Amino acid sequence: MIEAISKITLYVNNQAEAKSFWLDKMDFVVSFEQTMGPGMTWLEVAPSRDSKTSFVLYEKELMKKQNPNTPLTHPSVFLTTKAIETIHTTLKNKGVTVTELMVYPYGKMFTFYDQDNNPFLLRED
Repeated sequence: MIEAISKITLYVNNQAEAKSFWLDKMDFVVSFEQTMGPGMTWLEVAPSRDSKTSFVLYEKELMKKQNPNTPLTHPSVFLTTKAIETIHTTLKNKGVTVTELMVYPYGKMFTFYDQDNNPFLLRED
């Protein structure tokens, strides 16, 4: 039986730029980082050290060489918070592209974009 979602791979143009985005602008932490051979680093980032789910930041060009049939489109990713207005303002102040905060009967949400212009939805239920 599946018990949890453990990792989501984000295919990025530049691993160092993606790492900087997630650490410096989103306040994530490196949850795992290990050299896997020449020119390859396995890199995971997460909201905190004890997070059960992490993003694997994997370079698109490297995956194209390893497995040309892997689809490199961006997954739909939902993140959760209890302080959406504060995060919305903070991300805007850090220069992150964000949409307007949307308010619905079931919760508040907005989309933000990473360094490669991939969208992420942040929700407060």
